[in-house]
Amino acid sequence: MEESNELTISRREMIAGTTAAIAAITLVNVTGTQAAPQHTVPLSLAKVSFTVNGQPHDLELDTRTTLLDTLREHLHFTGTKKGCDHGQCGACTVLVNNQRINACLSLALQHQGDSITTIEGLGTPDKLHPMQAAFIKHDGYQCGYCTPGQICSAVGVLNEIKAGIPSHVSASLLDTPQVTNMELRERMSGNICRCGAYSNIAEAMSEVAQKSA
Repeated sequence: MEESNELTISRREMIAGTTAAIAAITLVNVTGTQAAPQHTVPLSLAKVSFTVNGQPHDLELDTRTTLLDTLREHLHFTGTKKGCDHGQCGACTVLVNNQRINACLSLALQHQGDSITTIEGLGTPDKLHPMQAAFIKHDGYQCGYCTPGQICSAVGVLNEIKAGIPSHVSASLLDTPQVTNMELRERMSGNICRCGAYSNIAEAMSEVAQKSA
């Protein structure tokens, strides 16, 4: 059998060649030689006005800015937390016109004229909201990162039940929703607590519901 005349490369030679190629690419990137031109997209700005915790705000924002980033980065209401930034954890929950939403999934420009309430607007250390006080009493938190969203969502849940809005727990859309443990857990399922304080959160909500009935 005739021997192959194809060029053979040893493992050491292949590694050396690959290293040299990477070094050359890095050098080009560092020196800027042959670098691809950078194209900048001009910002599209728009004005929006809404109320946050009872105070009016007039802003000019990039049209892509979420409500969450507006609250945290522009208005410095950092009690509203950024968790997954995909609407899956509920850490960014706020109340808009007394209804709970995920602020990370909503653009600021969608809220022209709206009334927005963050955890800072529910109560203060000197005058806690009943839900805040109940969370403390029932130890409804551990690390506390998700707690602002949990509390805002809990307030929104009780508003929903009071308004007669059904949930998946309801046997019929015509049924009047009741404040049961199963009902509260179902409605709060979009708010994740990595520390697992769910039972205590439900107890806090039940207490507030009973007192406000």
